[in-house]
Amino acid sequence: MPLITIITILIISTTLIYLLSLLHSVLWRPYRTQRHFQKQGISGPGYRPITGNSSEFRQKMAEARSRNLPTPSDNNGRHQVLQSLVPAYCDWSRIHGRTFLYWFGLTPRLTFSDPAVIREVLLCKDGTFERLDSDPLSKLLLGDGLSELKGPKWAVHRRIAALAFNMEQVKGWVPKMVESTLKMFQDWEEGKAGEVEFEMDVHKELHTLSADIISRTIFGSSFEEGKRIFELQEQQTYLHFASVFSVYIPGFRFLPTKKNRKRWRVNEGIRGSIRKLIEAENAKSEKSRNLLSLLMSPNRNPDGTEDKLEVEEIVEECKTFYFAGKETSANTLTWAIVLLAINQDWQTKARQEVLQVLDDRTNNILLSAESLGELKLISMILNETLRLYAPISVIQRRTCRDAEVGGFQVPTNTQVSLYVIAAHHDPEIWGEDADRFNPERFSQPRKHLAAFLPWGLGPRICAGQSFAMVEMKVALAMILRRYRFELSSSYVHSPVQFMTVHPQYGAQVIFTKIGY
Repeated sequence: MPLITIITILIISTTLIYLLSLLHSVLWRPYRTQRHFQKQGISGPGYRPITGNSSEFRQKMAEARSRNLPTPSDNNGRHQVLQSLVPAYCDWSRIHGRTFLYWFGLTPRLTFSDPAVIREVLLCKDGTFERLDSDPLSKLLLGDGLSELKGPKWAVHRRIAALAFNMEQVKGWVPKMVESTLKMFQDWEEGKAGEVEFEMDVHKELHTLSADIISRTIFGSSFEEGKRIFELQEQQTYLHFASVFSVYIPGFRFLPTKKNRKRWRVNEGIRGSIRKLIEAENAKSEKSRNLLSLLMSPNRNPDGTEDKLEVEEIVEECKTFYFAGKETSANTLTWAIVLLAINQDWQTKARQEVLQVLDDRTNNILLSAESLGELKLISMILNETLRLYAPISVIQRRTCRDAEVGGFQVPTNTQVSLYVIAAHHDPEIWGEDADRFNPERFSQPRKHLAAFLPWGLGPRICAGQSFAMVEMKVALAMILRRYRFELSSSYVHSPVQFMTVHPQYGAQVIFTKIGY
C-alpha cells in the first residue's frame, strides 16, 4: 500500500475519532445525563450544545444588577434579596422545583437548597465530594492557598491556619482592632471639620477599616504599608468577575490579551509586596505574634515531625487572607449598619447593651477581649445579618464517584450547587418572617445544623471565622457607642453578588455623634 494512502487513512481515522469523541462530549453524554435525571423526576432548563446554560445564567445576573430593590423600610420590612442575588435559581426553581439540573458549559450542575442535603454533602468524610478546582484566572485573585488545596497538603495548611486563628490568639489582637477603629473615627471627624452630623458611604469606610485591621493584626504593618496590596487586589477582583460566569477555555490564560497582561502585572505586584512583608518579618530580631510570623513558624505534629510552609506557599495563603478577610468582614459590617439604620429599635437596644457592658467595667470606654463575650445582642445582630446577607450565596462541590444525594442517584463528575442563601430565607425553616430582620431568632439554639452556615460547614469551614466575628463585634460596638445613625435619602438598595454580597451603589448613612 502506498505511503500516501497510509497517511491519508491515518488522517481520516484520527479525524473521525476526534469527531466521534466531540459528539460524545457535546451531545451524547449531556443527553444521557439529562435522561438519567429525568427518570428520577428532575428537570431543568434545556441543555444547549457547548455553552450549556451559562449565557442565560450571565444574562439573568446582568438583568438583576440593573434592577434596584425597594428599601426594606418601604417594603413592609422585607429583605427579598434572592431575585437580586441568585436570579437564575429563583427563575428556574419556580419552574422546575428547588432541585433541578442546569449546565455550566458541558458540566451538569445539580441544585439543592434543602438543609438536610447541604449537611449530607458538606459533612461527608469518605471523599465522595470535593470542592471544585478554580480556574487559573480565579487563582490569581484567591491564591492557591487553603481555600484551593486538597488532600494531605490541605491538611497541613489547615492545621497551621487553625493554630494561627485560635481564639486566644485572636483575643490578643483586640487592642489593635480597637486602635484601627479609633483611627477611623478620627479620620471621619477631622474630615468633617468637627461636624456633629455628617454623611458617609459606610461601605467604603468599612473596607478601609477592615484593610487596616488585617494589616495591623495579621501582617504587623499599618494600612499604609498594606495599601498597595489591597488596591491591586481590588483591580484583580474586577478582572476576575469579568470571567467568573464564563466557561474557562484551557490555555486562555497564556494568551497575551489586554486583560491577561493586566492580570499578570497585578498578580506580580501583589506577590512582590507580600514577599517584602515576609522579608521584613524575617529581618526582625524579635518575632511578632501576627499571622505572618505564625505561618512562617514550623508546626510540630503529634508524631514529633515538623511541617513548615515554603515562602511561595506563605505568599499564596496571604493572598487568600488579604482578600477573604477584608471582603467578608467589611461587607457584613456594612449590612449590619444598614439593618440597624432601618431598625432603630434594635439599634437602641444594641447601644444600651454596649453602654451597660462598658459601664460595668469601671467606665472603660474601650472594648477588651473579656467584654466581647457579654455582647449577646451584638452577636445576635451579626448572625441575623449573616443570615439575610450571607457573604457567599452558593457552595459548590463535585462528586468523585457515583453517589446518592438527597435520595437521588448522582453520577461521577456531577457538580452539586448548594444554595445557602435560599436556605437562609426559607419560610419553612425560619417562619413566615424569614425575609425580615429579627435577631431574636438567634436567642435560641438553631433547629437545623445546616439551616444557617455563613462560614460553611464540615472540615472546610472558614478557618478565620473567629477572627472575623471578633473584628465585627469590636467595630460595631464602638460605632454604636459613639454614633447614632440612619439611612441617607440617597441610599439605593441594590445588593449584588460580587465575589461576596455587597451594596452595588455603596451604603450612604448619616451619623450623629453622641459623645465618648
